[in-house]
Amino acid sequence: MAKNSNKFNLKNDGYGWKYSTVGGVTRVNIETGEDIAHLGELDQKLWTVLSCPVNGLEFDEKTLAMIDTDHDGKIRVGEVVAAAQWLCKVLIDPELLVDAPSTLKFSSVNAGTDEGKAVLAAARTILNRLEKVKEEIDLDDVKEYMEVFEEKCRAEQAAMEREADAYTPPYGDSTEDALAAFEAIKDKVADYFMRCKLIRFDEDCSGVLDVQVERVGAISAGNMAASADEIATYPLVRPNGNALLPLNGGINPAWQANFDVLKKIVFDTDYPNRESIEEAEWNAVIAKFDEYVAHRDAAAEAENEAIDAALAAEAAAIEPIDKMLHLNRDFMQLVHNFVVFKDFYTRKPGFEAIFQAGKLYIDQRCCELCVRVSDMGKQAAMAGLSGMYLIYCHCVSKTKGREMDIVAALTDGDVDNLREGKNAVFYDRAGNDYDATVTKIIDNPISVRQAFWSPYRKFGNWVTEKITKSASEKESKQFDEMTSKADTATTNLTVKTEGAEAEAKANEKKAQMFDIAKFAGIFAAIGLAIGAIGGALAALGGFVVAKWYNVILLVLAVVVIISGPSMLLAWLKLRKRNLGPVLNANGWAINSKILINTAFGATLTSVAKYPKIVVNDPFAEKKTPWWLKALYWLAAAVVVVFFVLLFTHNLPWQKNKAEAEPAAVEAVEEVAEPVAEVEVAAEPAE
Repeated sequence: MAKNSNKFNLKNDGYGWKYSTVGGVTRVNIETGEDIAHLGELDQKLWTVLSCPVNGLEFDEKTLAMIDTDHDGKIRVGEVVAAAQWLCKVLIDPELLVDAPSTLKFSSVNAGTDEGKAVLAAARTILNRLEKVKEEIDLDDVKEYMEVFEEKCRAEQAAMEREADAYTPPYGDSTEDALAAFEAIKDKVADYFMRCKLIRFDEDCSGVLDVQVERVGAISAGNMAASADEIATYPLVRPNGNALLPLNGGINPAWQANFDVLKKIVFDTDYPNRESIEEAEWNAVIAKFDEYVAHRDAAAEAENEAIDAALAAEAAAIEPIDKMLHLNRDFMQLVHNFVVFKDFYTRKPGFEAIFQAGKLYIDQRCCELCVRVSDMGKQAAMAGLSGMYLIYCHCVSKTKGREMDIVAALTDGDVDNLREGKNAVFYDRAGNDYDATVTKIIDNPISVRQAFWSPYRKFGNWVTEKITKSASEKESKQFDEMTSKADTATTNLTVKTEGAEAEAKANEKKAQMFDIAKFAGIFAAIGLAIGAIGGALAALGGFVVAKWYNVILLVLAVVVIISGPSMLLAWLKLRKRNLGPVLNANGWAINSKILINTAFGATLTSVAKYPKIVVNDPFAEKKTPWWLKALYWLAAAVVVVFFVLLFTHNLPWQKNKAEAEPAAVEAVEEVAEPVAEVEVAAEPAE
């Protein structure tokens, strides 16, 4: 084995499995047909996945359903092994599975096994009925055969229905046309008869039950043809106390076309030469259509049941070849995403894991690790354990009429502009676009570089937030006071007394003091942070003054003290980023770590990169001259050195003061000693 290779062989008493390090974890390689033939011998503890869901993956669900023999919605290790063993019995050489062919050649089928015989028999049956002469078959042949078989079944069922059914539609071959017109107009007819009944109940309400002249007048100035929707809301016929539906005129023009069809097919048949019909006669028409619809639907249901049964029987008959073609094409891909996550760790075009739903474009980045979310509740409980920066989005495609929730892992770049509610665009594996909205963010380190600046950004955001909040409160308070004074001035015109004015001034002064206190509190908090650093610097005063360059070293030490813990924590978390909890929350049973280290993570998120160009931008900000920049940096350095010397008590006046204090103490001691001697000498005199 080469020194730098990540692959190695390990042979115990059984099959000699090949291993490799993928994503920082040792895994089994499944590369050959011989590996598939011995899949049942692989210790289950070495499988990357123990089970995965049938639905919600970028994989043919029909293939997964064929492997899911117990139909519990999960693919388990035993079912994958059973599928591998069945394939090895059908094929002469399982090595053919490596290329994942979509076509099955008859010469590659083992006709000496029962499984192989069943596959060949089903395949030849399909080709014979399609009248195709060839020695290979694919899924298109199976699909074509099932379509032809379904058409044949429907034709046979329709013929049998016509021979056995003695029922005659009420209006012959025109019954369906009459039914369509009837369905369109029946509610308007019912509305008409109800209006007539109300007029019989109270003639005084006839005016309000008829079309209002004002409504017609409101649209009369425009194009009446363009107001068809408004006219359709008017009554079908002007209601009256006779409660007769006229057949030869007086119909609302918006409903005239449907009424004419109904008259020609229904009314002229049931009530020839009639000028009008009563509600009871209309109800007789309804009864005929209800009977027809009930019979038609029952016949259609029976026909569909018969056809479905025939299709199910035929599908079962050709199931061996259908299963073989699906597994022949998809099994190797499933193994690569089940036994070992080869497709996930192969960062090449065309290689994507079956759980990768597409790409999320957000804030000049493309996140390629996007997983469809099936249960947000489980995600909330599990995903935080992944150690990754996760962006949850709700995606909507109005053109496709689809919605989904996804979670995208951000593994490179910055997070300054990311927040809940931010809009983005998501593309699924088929290239369909979705409007994506960020619904939740789980914050974790993205890189050590980002972690270095994180404390400063958080502190800056905190200070900005406090100042902005305080300024906003002050502005709001001043506005309230101004409006309150204006209201008082307009409602109360009495002259304020001198005492009242003094009191108002005192209150205003207190308010200002309160506001100043707020700002003082904010800056005091900032001062505490600086003071804490100053305290540490004071302890290193001697070190600072020893050499001039120690000031620079001390500043660097402060930076390390501030950013060091954040960077260390980020480094520890980045080494342990694990996709497993996210997949577990989606119904997978992950049996191994799915690590995403910094190097691999950088390939999962691409950041926009612009070329360096020199153009004349008329709106560009004026560049600061180099000498002014140097002056800024020099001033900043002076300020830093000043505060370092201040906190370490090494400024000149601090030194003079410190030297003066011991001298003063010595002088006091010298004066005090003679006084003590005089007092002692005075004792014998007494």
